Amino acid sequence: MDARVERSTAPADIGRDAKAPPLDRRWFKLSPLNKRRWRAFKSNRRGYYGLIIFSALFLVTLCAEFIANDKPFLVKYDGTYSMPIFKMYTEKSFGGEFETEADYRDPEVARLIHEKGGWMIWPLIPYSYRTIKLDLPVPAPSPPSWENWLGTDDQGRDVLARVIYGFRISVLFGLILTIFSALVGVTAGAIQGFFGGWTDLSLQRFIEILGSLPRLYILLILSAILAPSFWILLGIMLLFEWTAFVGPVRAEFLRGRNFEYVRAARALGLTNAQIMFKHILPNAMVATVTFAPFILDGAIAALTALDYLGFGLPPGSPSLGELLQQGTHNLQAPWLGLTAFFVIALMLSLLVFVGEGVRDALDPRKTMIDPHVSLADV
Repeated sequence: MDARVERSTAPADIGRDAKAPPLDRRWFKLSPLNKRRWRAFKSNRRGYYGLIIFSALFLVTLCAEFIANDKPFLVKYDGTYSMPIFKMYTEKSFGGEFETEADYRDPEVARLIHEKGGWMIWPLIPYSYRTIKLDLPVPAPSPPSWENWLGTDDQGRDVLARVIYGFRISVLFGLILTIFSALVGVTAGAIQGFFGGWTDLSLQRFIEILGSLPRLYILLILSAILAPSFWILLGIMLLFEWTAFVGPVRAEFLRGRNFEYVRAARALGLTNAQIMFKHILPNAMVATVTFAPFILDGAIAALTALDYLGFGLPPGSPSLGELLQQGTHNLQAPWLGLTAFFVIALMLSLLVFVGEGVRDALDPRKTMIDPHVSLADV
């Protein structure tokens, strides 16, 4: 009887004394394969540090209004505080006579603020990309100085401020164009590869006709006819850029539609959309991710070329291509061309390094065997 009692209570004691495995509360957990890919990407020093430098530069330019602006951060006037960066204040708010927006660089506005015991805190660069400096000691373009670290352009605008804003708008343009091109191209490639037949043949002939058109001339014609704007130029570029994603995705779907797991999913009654985007597409995303940095690089280069030719963003927009154009028209001011050249070269080189790192990291021949991953991780 005692033995039976001991045997019956032993499992309960063991279960009570055993410790439950700790719960993994991480929000984002990489699979063993993605861990090997990340290690392979980090082993490529140029790609890894290129990603860090490019991301840091892009994050800095996202805060361009807090770095280069012709409006102060904070204004104290008559015991009250104002933040002109976030809200528009008229000159009359500071004791002036006009209902227009206050020009804080105007000596009269500064005098009115100081008379009431006020002060202003300015950004690191007290110029915006459109600020024209009227009190230059020499005719524009003026050389670098303590006030304008990279000089001014031919209209008296600060070059460093225009570079910061131009870097941001170039990267944002390239990112948005790459994302929309990937959405359209991946969808078209998935439809072609999954259904095949006349669907594949018709779309492939359409892409071949679109690819045979003189892209540069069409871009120039459409840019000259339509009013220049960021989104119109983005739509014109999207007409051609999406075709770059079609080929790799189409090939992956042609290969994957005959696999056993696809047949099993079809036998279970899953719809074509579920099979395409839930089961086959994850395997085809490797090729898409590999192409993305190079598409982004090409989009930025295309925007720079159009701005250089005068068919890009609207006049007055902060543009690296427009700054490069000023450098060719003002050879007596070498800081214009050299600044634009080095910024564009740095940006595109970093993206190429990142693209090479991603390409090597997603190469199955380099991630199949990883000595850092133990069998426990698998």
